[in-house]
Amino acid sequence: MAISWLAVLKSVPWSEVVSNAPVIAEGARKLWKKTRARAPEPVEVIVSQSDAAAADDPLLARMDARMVALEQGLAEVQQQLQASSELVKQLAEQNAQLITRVSILRRRVLWGAAVVFAFLIWLLLRSFAG
Repeated sequence: MAISWLAVLKSVPWSEVVSNAPVIAEGARKLWKKTRARAPEPVEVIVSQSDAAAADDPLLARMDARMVALEQGLAEVQQQLQASSELVKQLAEQNAQLITRVSILRRRVLWGAAVVFAFLIWLLLRSFAG
């Protein structure tokens, strides 16, 4: 069942979208600053005398390999989070710009409609007077 785009656009509460655009943009900026400012903490490696014994133990070797893999995965997730927050920030800024432009266009359309309405009234009065 296909939904027409017009029906979808009519169902969007545009007044709420317009009023919340600055809040969304500010939230995206805060998210971007928060994720950008947080640098990954360096992993502290502690070498002990039992490391030689750990190399011989296959369970400890597997745990070490697993920990390294988890750290690499965490680093990838942090990079993805930073990229995602940058994308959210850019989309929020574009949304704010779009809302501003739509607001300007709406005002222009209202002014244009008022001018056309005034012109039609003028034509109607002129046709009855003449």
